[in-house]
This record gives sequence, structure tokens and C-alpha cells, in this order.
Amino acid sequence: MKLFHLFFLAAAAIGNSNVQAQDVGAGPNPAPNPDATLAYIHSAWDTLTRSMTDCHSLGDSKVTVNPVVYMPADVPAPPEVAALREKCHVQVLALPRRIEKLADVRPEELHAQGLLYLPNPYVVPGGRFNEMYGWDSFFILLGLEADNRPALAKGMVDNFLFEIDHYGAVLNANRTYYLTRSQPPFLTSMIRAVYENPASFAATPAGRTEARAWLERAYTLAEKDHSTWLRPEHKAGATGLARYYDYGSGPVPEESDDSTYYPDVIRWLVAHPGQGEGFLVKGPEHPDAGEAARLKETSCDVKATVVCMRAWAAGYRLSRDFYVGDRAMRESGVDPGFRFGPFDGATHHYAPVCLNSLLYRYEQDLAHFAHLLARPEDAARWERQAKARNAAIHRYLWREKEGVFADWDFVHARASNYAYVTSLYPLWAGVATREEAKLVVEKLSLFERPGGLSMSNFNSGLQWDEPFGWAPTNWISVDGLEKMGFREDARRIAGKFDATVDAGFAKDGTIREKFNVVSGNSNVQVSAGYKSNEIGFGWSNAVYLKMKEVMAAPAATPVN
Repeated sequence: MKLFHLFFLAAAAIGNSNVQAQDVGAGPNPAPNPDATLAYIHSAWDTLTRSMTDCHSLGDSKVTVNPVVYMPADVPAPPEVAALREKCHVQVLALPRRIEKLADVRPEELHAQGLLYLPNPYVVPGGRFNEMYGWDSFFILLGLEADNRPALAKGMVDNFLFEIDHYGAVLNANRTYYLTRSQPPFLTSMIRAVYENPASFAATPAGRTEARAWLERAYTLAEKDHSTWLRPEHKAGATGLARYYDYGSGPVPEESDDSTYYPDVIRWLVAHPGQGEGFLVKGPEHPDAGEAARLKETSCDVKATVVCMRAWAAGYRLSRDFYVGDRAMRESGVDPGFRFGPFDGATHHYAPVCLNSLLYRYEQDLAHFAHLLARPEDAARWERQAKARNAAIHRYLWREKEGVFADWDFVHARASNYAYVTSLYPLWAGVATREEAKLVVEKLSLFERPGGLSMSNFNSGLQWDEPFGWAPTNWISVDGLEKMGFREDARRIAGKFDATVDAGFAKDGTIREKFNVVSGNSNVQVSAGYKSNEIGFGWSNAVYLKMKEVMAAPAATPVN
């Protein structure tokens, strides 16, 4: 079956269900008011800003324990952090040893999960996400700079440099249960955004000296962060490409003991036999010692965590391989959908278009920094790496006959036939040629809806599929179209996305983490997996501002 053909019929079949879903709770809505949306965004940065001196920053609704703040093993707690013991009634502890790379300290070694210290204030996404996230922060940073908050933006990048230096890499977020995984690698794009912003450093000789010293440190630590993606576990077989991978094992700690996520996954798989092959294993709800020993090898260690013990339904447990994929899915930031099998349980079997496009951009940025720092040998090395990755992307991920970039299943040596909006990432990253970009743009109808770009054209019931659209993928797509000269397409989609945000804000006075782009509002009803639509929301606020810039830019003739 040809790539991307598989879901045309499925998309048509679910069209009516999408329309029905949008009508639930519908009623007369106030007229959208972009000025009101903008006012909310301008004030939201302060609402979403956290710091280590603020008790509100320490709470974590995902893990129901008393707050704990962890310092790096080699960094003494500054007085303002030590004062948190009395001020916020929290423990302030040191990690057991210095961390050089991800998983040098594992969450299960710690007597309680907690917040990892960062030196500067930072903006959180909002809702249940009360920490600084790896890829959310790139989009948030763009919004901060668009809203003239350069000091806060620079401080967030400095926090990421601190993470690399003291926690081994850019983390999924600054919680101890994220010490085993990263997130989509946008660090060098953040460094460029700060370094190239005239407001980041004083326009004086001293300011220029400070900027160069800052870039030198950022470059050195970005090299270290990049090495995370070259570790053997992150290699996508022999393709020369990378995959997502979490160095932990079993179910994740943040699915706390009151979460039903894993039992819900099991119930869905049991109800849909033949899907998610290898994701289920037989197992009792209350295993004896012998069963517990078997499950430790085939599923997870029921004696180690309550999360594992409670991950049971209908006589089944999830397989060890599912948990590897589940953790990799969480590193991807796209959690969950059906792109890599049900609930993305096979994420670790794929070389994804998104990750490898981002790494190509990362390597090109490192080459650029090396040139700025007068390190020609470094620049040549990074250019060779980028060139090799580009060749591998075109060998494995570019499907010329279909005119799309598609993920590669390196375990079964086959291209994915799942239509996904990440096919546009190579335009943003500079991987796609102009001719390839034209072909990808011809497939925009796979994803374009009245309210922006949908993640896919298949309604799995999960939040990262049809009919849902998200700020990060809408921005990467729009900015990629803009960069490649398809400005009318970029302006059209930018307008659709912002109109969706305006409609949602007019309805209830909030901005959400995701949107229903079929109905063009924030009426999101997820049938399985994560069902909430969090309020805040950092990256939606930021992308709304950036879309305004695209719409305000002069039109241009598309690339021929």
C-alpha cells in the first residue's frame, strides 16, 4: 500500500464523528476579540514565571509527595534556596554524585522525587506542567522575545546550560524523574535566538565581549548536549540516524498511583485484538513471588513501584518492550498518538523525521557558532556531520514517489505509511530542497483544516492525532513554509491558527495547550490517554504572537 494512502478512507470515515464531537456543549459564543487575546498573553508571562524563591514553583501535581528540591552534588545551596526549608516547608537535598550524562543518577535511587535546582527564573507551560520543559521552552522563548522579555529568555537558556553542566543534558524538564531522558533538541535554536537578539547584550565593547564569552560557553555545552544523541542507545540501527530513547526502565514515575493511564492502555489493547502486537503479557493483578520474578523480566518490577503494580487490567500487563517505547514516546514530546503504533508503543523502533531534522539543524548551528568563534576545524567537522545526516535523511526518510518525508521503521526496514505533520519539519530545518518542498506543500491538504494544521488525518482518539492541532507543529510548519518561500500558504495557516486561539479565548477567557482544528476552537474531547486540556499556555501564547508576525509580513511569490 502506498505511503499516506492508508488513512484517506479512515479520515473520511471519521469526519462525521469529528463534527459531532465539536457540537457537544456548543452554544452561542462571544465574538472573538484579538485585542483581548493579546492582553491575556502580555500578562500571562508573569503568571507563568517560576523561580527557586517562590513556593508556588515547587509543587508537582503529577507526583503526590511533599516537595523536595535537589541541588547538584557539587553546588552548595545558595541562601535563598536554603531558606525554602522554613519558608515553604520543603526538604533541600543534594544529589548523590556528580552527573556527566543522562541516567548517571537514576530516579529510583532517590528516597523521594523532587524539583531540580535552576539558577534563573523560567516560564512554565501552565496547568499541571509546573517546571521548565525542554522543547516547550523554545517556543516560549520566541514569544518572550516577541513580547520584549529578552532577559527572561536569556535566563532560560542559561538554565539549560546549567542543566547540561550539572544534570548531563537538556532534560525533559527539571524534575528528578526526568534524569533519564531529554526532549526534541532545540537548544542551538534557542542559543541563536538569544545571541542574535540585539537586546540580549549591551551594544558596547564590554557588551560584545560578554556576548562572545557567553557564546563560547554555550557552544561548549551544546556540543556536550549533542553527544547525548550519538550514544549507542539513541542510534536508529545502522541507518546513521537517531531515535528517541529513555535510559530508564518500566513505567514512568510521573504516572503516579492515582493515574489510570497504563490500565486504560491495557483495556484498549484487549478490546482491539491484533493491534499493538507484543504490547501485552498475561499476568495477575496480585502476583506471588514467582510471578513477580517473571514479570520483572517480561513486564516491569511490581516490587519496585506502585505504578508498575497498578498497571494491570483484564488479566494483562504491558510488555517490557512497550515500556521502552512508552518512555521513548515521552522523550519525543508527542505523547501519545498512533504514529508509532497504538499509544506510540513502538517509538523506539523508528528513525523519526522530526528528531533527525532537528539534529541536522543543530549540527548546522554548531558549525555556524564555530565559524563565529574562529574555529574552522570544528566548523568543518560539524558540516561533515550535517552532510552525513542529510544524506541519511534522504536515503531513509524521503519518499520521492509520494512526495513526503516519512519515519523509518529500522527494525522491519520499511517506511511508515502514517501521514503525520512532521513531514514539514525538513522545510524548517533546511533539509528539504526546493523541489522536495514543493511536493510536500502539495500534500498540505492531508493536514490543513479550518482551524490550522492537524497532527494527522487519522482519529485515534488520542491527543496527538486528528482532529487536534498544537502550537509547536503549527509554528514549525508555518515557519518552514515561510523560509522556503511559500508565504501565502504560511499566512493562510497562521491566520487559521490564531483565529482558533481567538475563538477559544472568547469562549472561556483561557488559552489552552491544544486545539480542535476541525471545529476551530478549544473544544477538545480525548477518548483515551491524557484527556485534559491544560490552561496557560506557554507555547500557544508564544506561537499566537509569532503567527501575527507572519501575517504582518509582506506577501511573496511562492518558489517555482
